This record gives sequence, C-alpha cells and structure tokens, in this order.
Amino acid sequence: MAEVSVVIPNYNGEKYLRDCLDSLNEQTFRDFELIVVDNGSEDDSVKIVRDRYPQARIERLDKNYGFSRAVNDGIKMAKAPYVILLNNDTKADKDYIKELYLAITGDERIFSVNPKMLQMYKPGLIDSAGDMYCCLGWAFARGKDSSGQAYDKRRDIFSACAGAAIYRKSVFDVIGYFDEKHFAYLEDVDVGYRARINGYRNVYEPRAVIYHAGSGMSGSRYNTFKINLSSRNNVYMAYKNMPLLQLILNLPFLILGCLVKTLFFIRKGEGRTYVRGLFKGISMCAEGTKYPYRNGNLMNYVRIQLELWRNTVIRFLP
Repeated sequence: MAEVSVVIPNYNGEKYLRDCLDSLNEQTFRDFELIVVDNGSEDDSVKIVRDRYPQARIERLDKNYGFSRAVNDGIKMAKAPYVILLNNDTKADKDYIKELYLAITGDERIFSVNPKMLQMYKPGLIDSAGDMYCCLGWAFARGKDSSGQAYDKRRDIFSACAGAAIYRKSVFDVIGYFDEKHFAYLEDVDVGYRARINGYRNVYEPRAVIYHAGSGMSGSRYNTFKINLSSRNNVYMAYKNMPLLQLILNLPFLILGCLVKTLFFIRKGEGRTYVRGLFKGISMCAEGTKYPYRNGNLMNYVRIQLELWRNTVIRFLP
C-alpha cells in the first residue's frame, strides 16, 4: 500500500495537466498513488492522464460537481494514510512530496501541511505560504506577492491551501470532509478551521515547493464566478464554525469586513456580484447546520479567537 495518495480534481484542464503530471513523474519520493477525479470535462484531459500517467486511477463524474465533491471522492478512494490534494494548474519541485510527507509524519497532531507555493509565471514571488483568517471574515494567502526568498521557516498557520497541501486522512473521520455546499473557494479554510476547533495543527513547510498558475479554471484573480462564490462562502463559513457567543463577539468586525469589501468591489465594477453573494450566504446559513460546539474544545475556540484578532492586525501590516 502506498504511503501517499495524490488526488487531482480536474475540469477541462488539458492546458495544464501535462506539466503537472510530468512533475509528478520526476518526484524523488515514489511511494505514492495517483487518483484523478474528473468533473465531467469536455476536453482531452482524461486522455492526457492515460497517456502521461497510465497507472493513475481515474473517476469520471457526469458533470461538474465542484472542487469539494471531487476531492471528497478522491479522498474516499485513497488507500494511503496521507492525501495530497493537487490543483491541475501546478508544477511540483522534485522533492515536493518527500518534504510534505516528512513534515506531516513528524507530529500526529498535524492535520495538514502547506508547501511554499510560488507563482507559475513569476516564480520569484510567493503565491501562498498558508491561509490566514481574521475577525473581519477575510481569508487571505500569507505572503502573497512577497519575495520567494522570504517565508523560509516552518510555522503553524490557520489552514492549508487545498490546491497543493497534504492531509492526514484519518482526521476527516473526526471533523468531516470538505463541505460540498461550498462547491469551490474557502472549502479549505473551512476544513482547516474545523481541524483547529478539534485541536489539530495546520503547518507551513517551506522546503516543499510548488509552482501555481492560479485561477487556472475560473479565470482572473477577480472574476464574477469567484467573487460570487467567495462572498457567499465567507458568510456561511463564519456562521457555521463560530458558536453563538463568538459570532456575536465578532459580528461588528464581520459587518465592517463586508462593508469594506463591498466598496472594494464597487470600484472594480463587481459590487452587485459581491452583495448578491452575501445574500446567498445568508440563505445558506438558514439552510445549513452549525458545526457542533463541545465544551472540551473551549480552549481551542479561545486560541482561535486570539488568532483571528492577531491576523486582522497582520493583514494591514506593510
């Protein structure tokens, strides 16, 4: 049985898949299996996988069910105790899997490990050194657009980016899988949040390096599809994971965060898109269920709250 399962969720990814698969073929760590979950692609993605990586296990879905459904299917198919979720618009350094594996096996309380993600077309700049979340209800990539020479120390982070992170599979049985209501965006922050509630760690490991094109399937950094889903999921994630008292405590900050983002997207001509997403998020809160509060997790909630305040300060530091 392999030690690591690499799961690639794919939707019309033929533009990127060749480079992604070729980089997996060059890994120094070879004890892994590859699983590709295809979300009803209409291009030659599946053929490319079969030609480039014939030993891959492929699950073909009848339509695009979104990132969360695809990775959940892949995780459940995985035979290994550790699962890497890998976007198709990535290219891995040769020691990428080895360094992630060494990091996550170093402590049984680690749920996920985020590599140093560099920008595919500007490899001197960081794409993400882990995900952060603050009391304004904003999730943001740590180190975004900073020098690739920075962020060279391992440290705990709020959550890992599911575009290239490794996960301890057994923990999903404790905290639940990726929330398929998200479809895409912030589902990784949500699952990392739940892990933190239960006392697990999410870690950044700079020795694991990967190059990421970014928004490979949805388009530009700010596009209607992404803005709509992100604003919707932001509302739902805060409601779902915060107990009532914590939600009340953070409500003024969350409202302020929504107002600032509304003004930001109005300036970009996407104000209506963002606000529509907020109202959809409120509807999701009414339809969904909150993550259950347990007294045994009280100190974890306290630690998370302190981190939310600290991350709000960090967000505005130069």
